[in-house]
Amino acid sequence: MTASLLIAQISDLHIKRPGELAYRRVDTAAALERCVAQLNAMQPAPAMVVCSGDLVDDGTDEEYRHLAGLLAPLAIPLVAIPGNHDARAPMRRAFPAQPYARPDDAMDLMVRVGPLDLILLDTSVPGKPHGELGAETLVWLDATLGADAKRPALLFLHHPPFVTGITHMDVQNLRNAGDLAAIVRRHKRARIVAAGHVHRAVTTLFAGVSATICPAPNHAVDLDLAALRPPSLKIEPPAFHLHAWFADDQFGHVVTHVVPIGDFDGPHPFFDAGGKLL
Repeated sequence: MTASLLIAQISDLHIKRPGELAYRRVDTAAALERCVAQLNAMQPAPAMVVCSGDLVDDGTDEEYRHLAGLLAPLAIPLVAIPGNHDARAPMRRAFPAQPYARPDDAMDLMVRVGPLDLILLDTSVPGKPHGELGAETLVWLDATLGADAKRPALLFLHHPPFVTGITHMDVQNLRNAGDLAAIVRRHKRARIVAAGHVHRAVTTLFAGVSATICPAPNHAVDLDLAALRPPSLKIEPPAFHLHAWFADDQFGHVVTHVVPIGDFDGPHPFFDAGGKLL
């Protein structure tokens, strides 16, 4: 069965000023260039790329200008929401054409891609590392999901609404996840809740639907589930998520693939020309 629609998700780009390294170690600009090249080479191509926050590292106009140059070769439409490293006003200037739900404050938006609604929620709290959905965002989300009972919806946000077991990241999670869960449970057309922030591929259930965290194209948060070390990063294979939506019932279902970034040997056939297993 072939997927009806593909949505790529990238997250946590952490672009610095030209020539600067994140944490004095990670060339996030080069990492994004590799990610863009991989996205452009995908066949079939995703219909949309969603970036789930932390596009830049310090929220400055200079960083967003550098980001724009790095994203310019991307041949696929992109939409984005802020994370805790972003700043709303400079990001609005960098992405002025996005259909924001309101002209200021939270940068929530919804875009229609074929039969799907992509709903992007701004969980950023200015000056703070944790996430929270504001009252206006919650009202908007409930109304947006309730406005059409037939179209499946994919929800994207930066801060995960669930714990991962990585303590120093979990304390930065979405603070009012219960409010989000209540809305998701009310509207059956929500098919997935897809977050970022943790720089690792994670899957679970949230409010009865699939929930994921997208890996990053640069560095990973150390998988320290016993709090044995101080908060740390690791250079692990970079990746992004590819959400494949299948239209097999009223709202269909989503399968999420982890796509490693890089050049790897293959593909090689399993069978010879006569159909014999090699």
